[in-house]
Amino acid sequence: MAIDSPITRKSGMGKARTLRPLSRKPKKLDAEPTVFESKPGAGGPVFRAAKQGASAAKGTARGSADPTSTDDEGELELAVAAEVPGDSAARSLARQITARLAIPRPKQNAQAKRGSGSLASLPYRGGSDEIDLDKTIEMLAEHPVPDDEDIIVRDRVRTKRSVVLAVDVSGSMKGDRLQSAAATVGAVAAELQNDALSVIAFWSDAAVLLNLGQPVKPMELLDSILRMPARGLTNVSFPLELAARQLARVPARDARVILLSDCVHNAGPDPRIVAARLPRLDVLIDVSAEKDIELGRELASAGHGTARLVHTYRDVAPALSAIFHS
Repeated sequence: MAIDSPITRKSGMGKARTLRPLSRKPKKLDAEPTVFESKPGAGGPVFRAAKQGASAAKGTARGSADPTSTDDEGELELAVAAEVPGDSAARSLARQITARLAIPRPKQNAQAKRGSGSLASLPYRGGSDEIDLDKTIEMLAEHPVPDDEDIIVRDRVRTKRSVVLAVDVSGSMKGDRLQSAAATVGAVAAELQNDALSVIAFWSDAAVLLNLGQPVKPMELLDSILRMPARGLTNVSFPLELAARQLARVPARDARVILLSDCVHNAGPDPRIVAARLPRLDVLIDVSAEKDIELGRELASAGHGTARLVHTYRDVAPALSAIFHS
């Protein structure tokens, strides 16, 4: 039964739209959640966040359900596993998912920077000297006295998507669920190595495993997910806010967010509000155990994307392929 009060938000046309009450009443966090950033460590990545505010001064992980303490005077440190449980199994799953993926290349963008990427036919601008004869002849038929740009050449165009992958590592995503999530991260990263990718792991707080523009190392990302034991409550709103910040300067046509979660939102503000501010949000709803399918579908609808149900890792590849083709 719904136990939260209705709220309203403005649609893209500026009209107020009433959102249904959430089926679960989320816990109100006592402070703003923390963003942990990945830093190199001796045994793998270490996740730290600069202290801010009174709670941090006391060594409390802000936004978390339970306080934690630290001897570090300047930073909060997120404890992660030194060993990587299920490493070989998750890598095997990642390879199987990757083998079945069919993600199309990004569309050609004539305004993109030239010099690398896929070959395309473009107006001559003092770069390539490989003339596309067929298209140039077509242009000359219309313009017998041609300008430079009536000469069509073959040149490489740098085209990139900007994708933020938000992965649920809260307490409900343990065991096989976490292993499947890690394998999904590895597979997506392998497919999008030439694109701009960001990866955010979240619970009531969040850890940024990869920022947009950083080099993509698929298996290192997979290992990082596995090192993070499933913990705490699920604040779906927070990673979507972080994704919006990552994509703030990216053209909407090239930007998208993929959320992998059971969508059991039980901490923080209503995630549907921030979902509506994203250029596109697609949701992979893990339905292998507790889940909130209705909220997952509402998030995708608010974010102008689609929602796909994932029962096992075998469903991941067709779901992702369908998302990128839609």
